[in-house]
Amino acid sequence: MTEIKRLFDFAYYQLEKLPNEAALVTKYNGEWVKTSTQEYLDKANSISRALLKLGVKKNDKIAVISSTNRTEWNIMDIGVLQIGAQNIPIYPTICAEDYEYVLNHSESIYCFVSDEEVLEKVNKVKANTKLREVYSFDQIKDCKHYSELFELGKDISNQNDVEARKKDVKPSDLATIIYTSGTTGKPKGVMLSHWNITSNVLDSFPRVPLKGSNTRVLSFLPICHIFERVLIYVYQYAGTSIYFAEGIDKIGDNAKEIKPNLMSVVPRLLEKVYDKIMAKAEDLSGIKKMLFHWAVSLGEKWEPYKQNGAWYEFKLSIARKLIFSKWQAALGGELYTMVSGSAPLQPRLTRIFCASGMHVMEGYGLTETSPVVSVGLYKNKMFKVGTVGKPIDNVEVKIAEDGEILIKGPNVMLGYYKDAEKTAEVMTGDYFHTGDKGEIDKDGFLKITGRKKEMFKTSGGKYVIPTLLENELKQSRFIEQVMVIGEGEKMPAALIQPNFDFIKEWIQRKKLSVGSSFDDIANSQIIQSRIQKEVDKCNAKFGKWEQIKQFELTPEIWSIDAGHLTPTMKMKRDVIKEKYHQLVEKIYRG
Repeated sequence: MTEIKRLFDFAYYQLEKLPNEAALVTKYNGEWVKTSTQEYLDKANSISRALLKLGVKKNDKIAVISSTNRTEWNIMDIGVLQIGAQNIPIYPTICAEDYEYVLNHSESIYCFVSDEEVLEKVNKVKANTKLREVYSFDQIKDCKHYSELFELGKDISNQNDVEARKKDVKPSDLATIIYTSGTTGKPKGVMLSHWNITSNVLDSFPRVPLKGSNTRVLSFLPICHIFERVLIYVYQYAGTSIYFAEGIDKIGDNAKEIKPNLMSVVPRLLEKVYDKIMAKAEDLSGIKKMLFHWAVSLGEKWEPYKQNGAWYEFKLSIARKLIFSKWQAALGGELYTMVSGSAPLQPRLTRIFCASGMHVMEGYGLTETSPVVSVGLYKNKMFKVGTVGKPIDNVEVKIAEDGEILIKGPNVMLGYYKDAEKTAEVMTGDYFHTGDKGEIDKDGFLKITGRKKEMFKTSGGKYVIPTLLENELKQSRFIEQVMVIGEGEKMPAALIQPNFDFIKEWIQRKKLSVGSSFDDIANSQIIQSRIQKEVDKCNAKFGKWEQIKQFELTPEIWSIDAGHLTPTMKMKRDVIKEKYHQLVEKIYRG
């Protein structure tokens, strides 16, 4: 039996124990194409043989950049790792200059790209890197196709060399360097060993509610991020079928086609799904509209384990039949669990989606912890709304005196690549300093209360935790993004990106004389007054010193491309503050 100690062991374990004809499934030219476990490993071994012929040595770095998750990424992953080289995944959405930085910092010698758009960015900087060659997954003119490696690796005479390399890979060896989408400065290269990630997969596995090898999973969060990557290994360990979505904009269509049972999400996606559903509800009238809002209002009061009593559960069963069943149908009809990570999830959304029959299990982790630290699980009473579940086995969570969350376990990174100084800054003995603040309640559930660095002090000496205010405000359908400011100032204030799509619909519905351009909306007194109501509602839940006294609306969408957000949709606070320097000045010195 395959003993699982290294990342490539998962695929071999699947072949031995749970071989699957649809292990990896990707859509090409409108058709879902299945790759069996056997074919997956055969191709990975071809890649390994070819890389050896190309002179790839132990500890060489191979970069992989893909706009979407796809079968080829996973084949490359095994092909690279089992010969003792390292897979360097790169976020496709970062700029060409950042590609250049990561390729050079990691000293990558080969690069595999998914499509023309990514290739174009790589080609811009290729001459300034150590890249020997670039291969693509799509057929692109004047670019080598990765299938050339299958041709090169067809000759199996050096398979013994592959086996020897494979045997030589130790669990403690470096497997990958993941460059964090840092909110400030250049990205840091997080070094994760085979055992860092493998132990995390094995310890997380009991928390993932998979229903055997017949489970269908829809994968769309970037596989270059450790959250989705670990889940992919979890799914392989369970022998499930992994379907790769065509893109974030096609999730609904793909879900209807494959009827997934499980998928991972980020809060931003759930917020968008919810906003779309609520926008459609505005077209309803009469009894239908009344029933819809009754169901949502019921969902907002949902508690796990039937804590609301029999009468509530009876009403909920009616709401599920009449309203929530349509929500489920929009995502294929068979989705029973979503695992949420990467950012805090509004408790209200957790309740509503759980009430609809699609449980949302919130988890917590960081790239530096491979990533899972804790996660909820509905069964065994391991779920509580507003928390990120209980720590997984073998991972110790300690709350420091100042409230910072410290982590110890086999999942804690080897360190930051080529940066012993930064590594030393975040380690105290075996404990990793997360920079997040939290608390563990009497039942052992972990709750995240904010970022240590993001907490600020006003000029009056009062502490403010911006994330608490931001998460409250983002529950408003009028607000898409919000950043609370006020460090060293006399009061907290906010920069708000309005939800332009919703506000345009609202303007039409109310027959208001407000222009439809972003500038018109941001400068409209009517819109500002309406958003003031949302701010007042939020303020009522906070102490006087925390309340937002003023805000300004920004006349553009905050995006990854424009530099407001990291590839994982976190706000680049310094960048946003600089971009809207004039608005900040207007608030405090206008």
